[in-house]
Order: sequence, then structure tokens, then C-alpha cells
Amino acid sequence: MGVLNVTPDSFSDGGNFQDTKTAIAHGRRLIEEGADILDIGGESTRPGAAPVAERDELRRVMPVIEVLASKIAISIDTMKPNVAREGLRAGAIIVNDVAANRSDPRMWEVVAEFKAGYVLMHMQGTPQTMQSNPRYENVVREVNEFFDERLKRLNAFGITVDQVILDVGIGFGKTVEHNLQLLAALDAFTKWKRPILLGASRKGFIGRITGAEQPAERLAGSLACACWGVVNGANVIRAHDVAATRQAIQMTQSILECTRKND
Repeated sequence: MGVLNVTPDSFSDGGNFQDTKTAIAHGRRLIEEGADILDIGGESTRPGAAPVAERDELRRVMPVIEVLASKIAISIDTMKPNVAREGLRAGAIIVNDVAANRSDPRMWEVVAEFKAGYVLMHMQGTPQTMQSNPRYENVVREVNEFFDERLKRLNAFGITVDQVILDVGIGFGKTVEHNLQLLAALDAFTKWKRPILLGASRKGFIGRITGAEQPAERLAGSLACACWGVVNGANVIRAHDVAATRQAIQMTQSILECTRKND
């Protein structure tokens, strides 16, 4: 899953692709590099990011979706039901909802109406508050409990389990240690028998562990997370650096296949 942020303030590439022409060109480049899905977002969810008005989010993402939806599977990265609806009408097939519908039931109504894929992500707090001293008694257990509760609620809205992709929410209301614990126990989330999305690309915890201060300097750490994820049950890797990530995944999968043949 290639990341396409049409925003001025995303943590990694904010401002790089905020005009339509540049965003479309970057999307095409990610497709050429081997992306299977483009995750297009018009509102930053980095820690402390300010909310974006619905009209501004639509203005940013809609022209990009309209051009690229005929070329690749599109995920619309939004917390707003109306933005999700318009994105799906324009050709997106997945809603990536980092809020996991905390307060507005219309989001799940939209997903059910379009029979869209739905990324169910765990986040403690909101983008504005999530990194203000996040706490858990047991982060792995609590994320699994969250998935259990949300999957039951989704079913009540007419969304089948087959539509759902799970995301443990690396960096969303987690300390470095919480992120490491979730990665170390990633296979604990395979019990739901749903695809697992891993979004660790360029995130701050990699910088805090490795000393790579700038997001663009965190490729090696991002690839380590991607490969670990593939070994431990992740099915979708959300990445900024698609070509390098795809190559790393291909090598990891080849080694895994050889290991299984030798067992």
C-alpha cells in the first residue's frame, strides 16, 4: 500500500504533493514502483495535527482519486463519512478510518452501503492527544479487546467480517515500547483470520530507536519492520518507499517459501 498524502503538514512528506498535478504524478510513480493499493489522504493524522475542514479535504483528494482510480485500487484515508462517501463514489474501494468510527455512526453506514473494504485501526485518543502520555496495562491484550468490540459492532451495522482489515495502529497513542510490544506479538492478531495492515513506515519510534532524526532517513528501519511484519502475519504493508519495500518483501517471502519447502 503506497502512501499518497495530499496535505501540507503530514509528518513525512507534508507539502511535497499537496497540489493535484504533483500528487497524481507521485501516485503514478508509486504504481510504477509496484504498489498494489494507493492510500490517499487529505488530512494529516500525525501527532498534534490540526483538524481539516471537510470541504478542504474533499478539494485535496477528489481530483486525485478521480484520475487514479481507474489505474489501481484506491483506499481513502479519512475520518469523515462524507469524504469516505465521495471517495467511494469516485472509485475508491477501501476506507482507511484511523478513528475507527468513535463517534459518528454514519461512517459505518457508508461502508455498509458501498460494501467497501474497511481498515479498522486502533488509536488511543485523537491525533491531537494520542501521544500525551499513552498508557496500557497490556497493550497487546487491549488492542485485541478493541478489535473484538469493534468487529461485533461492525456486524450490527451490516458490515461483514470479510470487508475488514485490521491495523494495530503503530504510533497512534503508543510509546516506543508499546510499538515494539505490538510488533513482537503481531501474530497474536492473526486469530481474527483477517488481513493485518502494518503501517510503520518512517514513523517517529524508528527515529528514537536508531537516531535517524528525519523521516526520509528511516528507510532501513522501515524495511526491518516490513520484513518482520511479513514473517509474523502482516498481509498489507503501508509504505512511503514502495520500490524498496516491495523488493524487501519479495526477498522475505522467497526465504519463507524455501523454509516451508524444507520443513
